[in-house]
Amino acid sequence: MAEFKTAIKENGNVSIINLAGFLDAHTASSLESEFTKLIDSNRYRIVVDFKDLAYISSAGLGVFMAYIEKIRDNNGDIKLSGMSDKVFNIFDLLGFPLLYEIFKSEEEAVNKFKEINSSEK
Repeated sequence: MAEFKTAIKENGNVSIINLAGFLDAHTASSLESEFTKLIDSNRYRIVVDFKDLAYISSAGLGVFMAYIEKIRDNNGDIKLSGMSDKVFNIFDLLGFPLLYEIFKSEEEAVNKFKEINSSEK
């Protein structure tokens, strides 16, 4: 079975989920549990970093659709970063750039949340 790993780190009030390996029907549940943990902890500002992700299937894409509404209902968002061209092309084909902000780097995505914070004050 293809390997998949997630790692979560915090940057202020932003949670970053790093993905590595292959995100497919067999591994999607581990990403679902990461989103559930963050939501249960009231962490709604999430950056998902794809820089180490080699492959994503439709099941992996479905995880993002399953959680985005709940996160946005709580004034949060999921921002995506670091996609390879191959992974971006899959997202692009399905219209994800219309639904999600996609950044070149994790830092840019985190900074976007920080800009939102400063404009809310």
